[in-house]
Parts: sequence; structure tokens; C-alpha cells
Amino acid sequence: MASLNVNMPKDLREFVDRRTDKGGFGTPTEYVRHLIRKDQDEEGERELERLLLEGLKSGNARGDVKRLFKRLHARVDELEAERKRNGKAARPKARR
Repeated sequence: MASLNVNMPKDLREFVDRRTDKGGFGTPTEYVRHLIRKDQDEEGERELERLLLEGLKSGNARGDVKRLFKRLHARVDELEAERKRNGKAARPKARR
């Protein structure tokens, strides 16, 4: 595993220590990893929103909607499998 050292002012370190304790994290490193994963998820959500808005602006769809959703579900399953292979917790599956 790669290492990253972060220097910060005393007030930020105290905040990290408080959040580590209150958030149930074992170490400040676990808390920082949590924040980074949360940011990754939010970045993915922003990208999805951008793509959805782009799709809405592009006009009416001309394909089979059922086939489209089947492909989307398959892609979500692929991404979940990839997350599991990379050791990341999978999100709960949406009901179909």
C-alpha cells in the first residue's frame, strides 16, 4: 500500500482527531480514506448527472427503451464487480 504524509496546522489535526473518535474510525488514516472514497463517489455522481443532462439536451431517444435499461443494468453490474475486485465495498443493489 502506498503512503501519503500530510502536514496540517494544529487546529485541523485536532478536528481530524475529534472526527476520528466521533465517527468510529480506528485511526485518522481510516477517516481520511473515508473522506477520499466519499469524494470519489460524489465525483462519479456529478459525472453521471452531467451525462444525464447531456443526454436530455441531445433530443429524443430513437432506440428500444427496454434494451437500453438492460444494457445499463449490465454495466452497473460490471462496475460493482470491478469495485469488489479492487477491494472496495459494493453499494446495495437497486431493485429491478
